[in-house]
Amino acid sequence: MNTFLWIGYFTVTIWSIVNIIFYGQRSTKMISWSLAVIILPFLGPILYYLFGINRRKFKLFKLKQTEKRKLYSETYKELKGGEQSVHDFSNYKHDKIASLIRKNSYFAPYENNTIELLNDGESAFGAIFDAIEKAEKFIHIQYYILEKGDLLDRFYELFSKKITEGVEIRILYDALGSHSIRGKVVKRFKDIGIKVFSSMPIRFGNLLFTLNYRNHRKIVVIDGKVGFTGGFNVSDKYIKSISELGVWQDLHLKLQGPVVNSLQRVFIKDYHFASDEDLLLQDKYFPKFDGKGESIAQVVSSGPDSKYPAIMQQYLAMINSAKKSICIANPYFIPGMPVLEALQIASLSGVEVNLLTPKVSDSLLAKYSMFSGFEALLNVGANIYLRPDFSHSKVIIIDGEIASVGSGNFDYRSFEHNFETNVLIYDKDIAKKIEEIFFGHCKKDIQLELVSFKKRSIFIKFMEGLAKFFSPLL
Repeated sequence: MNTFLWIGYFTVTIWSIVNIIFYGQRSTKMISWSLAVIILPFLGPILYYLFGINRRKFKLFKLKQTEKRKLYSETYKELKGGEQSVHDFSNYKHDKIASLIRKNSYFAPYENNTIELLNDGESAFGAIFDAIEKAEKFIHIQYYILEKGDLLDRFYELFSKKITEGVEIRILYDALGSHSIRGKVVKRFKDIGIKVFSSMPIRFGNLLFTLNYRNHRKIVVIDGKVGFTGGFNVSDKYIKSISELGVWQDLHLKLQGPVVNSLQRVFIKDYHFASDEDLLLQDKYFPKFDGKGESIAQVVSSGPDSKYPAIMQQYLAMINSAKKSICIANPYFIPGMPVLEALQIASLSGVEVNLLTPKVSDSLLAKYSMFSGFEALLNVGANIYLRPDFSHSKVIIIDGEIASVGSGNFDYRSFEHNFETNVLIYDKDIAKKIEEIFFGHCKKDIQLELVSFKKRSIFIKFMEGLAKFFSPLL
């Protein structure tokens, strides 16, 4: 029996290491996975099989659906209702970033948009509920987390009313993130006529392709005229204190204008592959806009079905384009070496680098992983602020003139494994407003100092080093 176990161990270990060598992208991840496979008999290969395989290059495991998703994005690059307001930049910096996103995400920058910042749960969901009240044709909702509570009950009440008025309602949710609403809760929504689907259902037959690839997007589109996106999920933790982290803080956008069509395209692609219902070429879901807004905006969409890690490329492009300042707010700042080195180069080149993260976290592993990279930034003169409350915002602003708000974190999961959506805003006034919110939290008394940070205990340093070892696997 022992002989068979040893043969099995060597077989799966060698198989895993060969695949790591052939299909691995970064040496740090390759080393981490190789050690995990060797040190953890059978468990290591299983974890690698579920979470480590690079689906972009591993041809043997490519899903037909993934190929269809790529074709779906590439075929419908521009749509009615938006193409008349595509913006051509004369500014080199803006044009460089916009061109990158147009090629890796297939979304153009559109002018004539109106953008409103929603900086807390009450204002964000108040605006969403108000827009739902005014819906006349359709409501499209997509969230990573739909959680039982007062907010979800409010959605149900409004939906019940709008269904009787003949409004079409479609809901997408992530099976893992929204695990608490399975069964009776989903049936409750379906029973009143709402079309509800899991965007990434977890089933035994497709476990390999779904467990590690989550749909982390937060999108609301109403009548094709109003859109919402950002960091908020549907959870009562954003409106009241239900844990030791208190009321969660976040940033959301209310969008009106041609950019809403781009947000709609993201939803409809995900909805198509969850439901087989194709809405893309129906004009009623893509109304034309009379341009009245003053902001230029561009959607950035990325996922494991993308040719390129668009969210990571967006962040790198913004960092590399900055001339004066970079402001980053993120709860999971575990950027990996390419982004970390880009920030170090920026700081050494005289660009002011500011990082705002929560001092507390909902994940100890993420917290220690994040803190493990702080010394490298402090050493080159970056400013790091640890706000005492828990902020879930995902924001980057460069030079006070270009801002990004969305669902994408600064970690491997958002860069490679999750379906994410950001909105790039090419508007100095909006960027300045976001920057004011950012610096409103950057007080001197919460700024990390290199000398004192180096004095943290040996235990803390050990935990950071241990977490750093696992950070490429997060």
